[in-house]
Amino acid sequence: MLLRCCHNLTRLGCLNTQRHQVAPAVALCAVRLWSSSEGQRSYQRAHGPSWRHALAGLLAGTGAVLAYGLHHHKAEQADAIKVQTIEKTSGLPVFTQEEVTSHRSLEDGVWVTYRGAVYDITDFVAMHPGGDKILLAAGGDLEPFWALYAVHNQEHVLEILSEYKVGVLSAEDLKKQQTVKSSDPYSSDPKRHPVLRINSQKPFNAEPPPELLTDSYITPSAIFFKRNHLPVPQVDPASYRLHVEGLPGGVLTLSLEELKTRFPKHTITATLQCAGNRRSEMNQVKQVKGLNWGIAAISNATWSGARLRDVLLAAGYGPDVAKWACHVQFEGLDKDVTGTTYGSSIPLNKAVNEEGDVLLAYEMNGEDLPADHGYPVRVLVPGTVGARNVKWLGKIIVSAEESNSHWQQNDYKGFSPGTDWDTVDFKSAPAIQELPIQSAITTPADGAVVNRSGEEVTVKGYAWSGGGREVVRVDVSLDGGKTWQVAQLRSTEKEQAPKPSPPPGRAWAWKLWELTAPLPPEAQELEIVCKAVDNSYNMQPDTVPPIWNLRGVLSNAWHRVKVNIREDESEE
Repeated sequence: MLLRCCHNLTRLGCLNTQRHQVAPAVALCAVRLWSSSEGQRSYQRAHGPSWRHALAGLLAGTGAVLAYGLHHHKAEQADAIKVQTIEKTSGLPVFTQEEVTSHRSLEDGVWVTYRGAVYDITDFVAMHPGGDKILLAAGGDLEPFWALYAVHNQEHVLEILSEYKVGVLSAEDLKKQQTVKSSDPYSSDPKRHPVLRINSQKPFNAEPPPELLTDSYITPSAIFFKRNHLPVPQVDPASYRLHVEGLPGGVLTLSLEELKTRFPKHTITATLQCAGNRRSEMNQVKQVKGLNWGIAAISNATWSGARLRDVLLAAGYGPDVAKWACHVQFEGLDKDVTGTTYGSSIPLNKAVNEEGDVLLAYEMNGEDLPADHGYPVRVLVPGTVGARNVKWLGKIIVSAEESNSHWQQNDYKGFSPGTDWDTVDFKSAPAIQELPIQSAITTPADGAVVNRSGEEVTVKGYAWSGGGREVVRVDVSLDGGKTWQVAQLRSTEKEQAPKPSPPPGRAWAWKLWELTAPLPPEAQELEIVCKAVDNSYNMQPDTVPPIWNLRGVLSNAWHRVKVNIREDESEE
């Protein structure tokens, strides 16, 4: 996708021939396409929507927070000097680092360096989708920022960057710059299970094979889907501190040991699902922005920890607070090179409700949280989109306002199929909290072959609904939706007795389902379809186009796989 977008840039023909602009991925970029200044409107009128499409096309991968992330490449000193020599012979001026550093504002110009080259991005700042955060790299080297966004490690991006050079860095300053090697911020990330299907390596995002996903009602931690926005932080449990702010009692600071000993331990089984689960099906309708998740960005685990409600009460929460507070914000310890942390928030009534079951979890499946899942403490908000379940929790803030983070304000929101990157207004849609009814087929896989001699086909999958709504039925069709059969549901491991329904509004975990049905006698191909129903009688839409949206979230149409039937060879 990035390749196509970059090719679009080369066709725009609107770049100034004397000064070319580039937008480095210098920070977490809010997907804010344009402000209302007259200068930007003039640019839009002159150059049309294609430039904006190109910009939006680069906001992909890690929650649409990357804007023009360019290739992270540790060049050897000899290679870089060689590049500089070529630039000198081409007539480009030579600048010192002091000269570059003096260009750190719109008034003085905005210059940056990369691999010995100097770029002037002044004219681009006003158009940058991430606003003035692009100025964080002004006057300095881009490599530390690009190292953070290694998802854009593609050679052709450097080719485009070469068009924007205005000069080269002096040999002396280049040598100084290269004595300080940029460390890989992902070098301390934990090892992952090799069976995971990787959607991006840095930051790490991966899902288990669908056929393994429903082998177990409780997903093993090693294959539980991984959704990271930034490098995994290394946290010392002995020095870890959780800060609770915004309440009359002042700041409450808790160590890990205090969190475990001062508050009762509570355990729930809950399913987490990424907002982008099944995004790949939306991409088949029309390209969207984001990681190309299959059907397995969802998993189920047992979580243990202190209730958020108990901690807030200890910090001073009471009836008076509820008169002005509406939200509880969370900040993680994962951060980018600018110090910006991952953040999100949930409604206050979910946080303090005795039946909301929001946890400050420190255990997953009976063990300490794995590093990829938030060690030592994460928020577990059952029934709510994964993005609100902040990992590596460092701070809790009770507030009248929701989080102002990019992931709350400009990401994880749904829009009409008619809304595109030219017309989107992120303030017009609420942040996703509860997710809609969902189900998918994990076996057989699309394109699988079954033998006629088997006479039957067994179909398996999962079903889940957000907001604590219980899945009460899964319908399965073998003929594309013409006729239907009801699958058998289970909410425990196979060998256990059926589990009674949870209290109303507290069905936090998925249900696995299975159907074994005879093969239609004359069919050569099966189009297997599933759809789930929850106890509010919410049902899945039948097709993707009516729910398509530019971010590819909330994808929950009927899931379909096609299976071929192989006729048995005649016995001689």
